Amino acid sequence: MKIKESFGSKLFDAVNIFLMTILIIVMVYPLVYVFSASISDNAMVMSGRVVLWPKAINLIAYERLLGNPDLWISYWNTIRYTAVQTFLSLAVTSAMAYPLAKKGLPGRPLILFLAAFTLMFGGGMIPTFLVVQKLGLLDTMWAIVLPSLVSTWYLFIMRTFFEGLPEELEDAATIDGCGTMQVFLKIVLPLSLPVLVSIGLFTAVNQWNSFFDALIYLNDRSMYPLQIMLRNIIIAGSNVQGEGNTDYIETLKYAMITIATVPILCVYPFIQKYFVQGTMIGGIKG
Repeated sequence: MKIKESFGSKLFDAVNIFLMTILIIVMVYPLVYVFSASISDNAMVMSGRVVLWPKAINLIAYERLLGNPDLWISYWNTIRYTAVQTFLSLAVTSAMAYPLAKKGLPGRPLILFLAAFTLMFGGGMIPTFLVVQKLGLLDTMWAIVLPSLVSTWYLFIMRTFFEGLPEELEDAATIDGCGTMQVFLKIVLPLSLPVLVSIGLFTAVNQWNSFFDALIYLNDRSMYPLQIMLRNIIIAGSNVQGEGNTDYIETLKYAMITIATVPILCVYPFIQKYFVQGTMIGGIKG
């Protein structure tokens, strides 16, 4: 039987569709504009004649960038920094969040208080730099990865997720002879895939877009991530092929933005389902 919708319901749907359309346009337009500007003639971009679609298409900016070895070195640095930090962050955060989800853990309130304390108070940039320096981590990958390895906010999110998992599943695995580590690896982590993927994505995006830590801790240009190169081109106005040539500098900026953005955008479609997936798939038969 088809239910007749009221006028108020139709109006609500129409307003929602209108607002969502506006939101989509606001979010998509910058992406389209940046790509269009990156393949347009430099003079057209500088004069403001590129509004949505490209004008006088040419690929000189991409040719200059893709032919520059510094781009590929920076790309490799960014990929390895992101991959290592995401993996270690998930491993350390989950290993800490799981025992904190157990109410019988000795000293649990104190540990939670100390963790929450770091949300309000931090060591500061200069003390953190001195610690990294004294540990001999300057100009190494670990200067980028270790200082921001654990996020307290993600720790509490993961701990809350673990608390929602049925204890009967862990009890059943323990009766079958599984130890604590086996329960954690074979039962808890597979059921926690949605939260792991979500936090992993946020961690990867933050690291991929990060440049400030590299600016502070790295002096060796061969260790620079992609975002440092992007910053130098956009903010400092550096030219990757030498000083004085401004024939393509404006399109070069947009091409660099596109190159730095596309890889991380391609990840979203493959893990989107985990953001709409329920807290846990499955159930307990009693």
